[in-house]
Amino acid sequence: QELRPKSLDIKQEELGDMVEKEMASTSEAIEDAVRRIEEMMSQARSESSGVKLEVNERILNSCTDLMKAIRLLVMTSTNLQKEIVESGRGAATTQEFYAKNSRWTEGLISAAKAVGWGATQLVESADRVVLHTGKYEELIVCSHEIAASTAQLVAASKVKAEKSSRNLVRLQECSRNVNEMAANVVASTKSGQEQVEEKDTMDFSGMSLIKLKKEEMETQVKVLELEKRLEGERVRLGELRKQHYALAGAYDATEDEEAKPAPAPRRGILKKPPVAQKP
Repeated sequence: QELRPKSLDIKQEELGDMVEKEMASTSEAIEDAVRRIEEMMSQARSESSGVKLEVNERILNSCTDLMKAIRLLVMTSTNLQKEIVESGRGAATTQEFYAKNSRWTEGLISAAKAVGWGATQLVESADRVVLHTGKYEELIVCSHEIAASTAQLVAASKVKAEKSSRNLVRLQECSRNVNEMAANVVASTKSGQEQVEEKDTMDFSGMSLIKLKKEEMETQVKVLELEKRLEGERVRLGELRKQHYALAGAYDATEDEEAKPAPAPRRGILKKPPVAQKP
């Protein structure tokens, strides 16, 4: 019992209520995100101008389109979920259906949470970019996370849906639309970043030869430092992903799976001695 995932501490009869609660919470998070983006838009128009205003408007418009696509996805997913419950529960109650299919229910809850969290993170990142206190790369990463969370929600819904279900077809269409809108956010963010950087073009015309040489050497040092840091961050990212997959695998394990003995550690393979060379 101590080794079971913490989410399983919830009573099975409460799972049905949690599904509805999480879906409603996700919808509220998305509605709040749309309102915040509208507020950021009006603030950007009053506090910025020129290239920066153009970039901010383009990024915020793409974020708004993404939020609308996510909102439609959640609505369609909710309709499909109700259809699955109605067609699969038979004489049982809704709560009994969720309790009987607790693993599927937990996957649905986890996916809904991931979508809502991704939407919130995207808005916060967009807010920091507009206020010039954040990084454009944060928006790109958030867009990728939303696409991944959407795929998780579709996969969780697809497991028990009928192949001929119209709601399933609509959900898959919504998923493709979300991916397209997320790609638009990435594209608008990258183009905006390039446009802002081009505006701040570096000017070396007033530097002497000695000053230029000094700047060149300092820049080379920075490049080497950044390359070393990049390599370290890539290693860290790989370890984080390994831990993520390990935890996700623990949650996905079936409750009644028998414990398997740990495989014996493999001994190192002895290498053949080198063949003696002829003189």
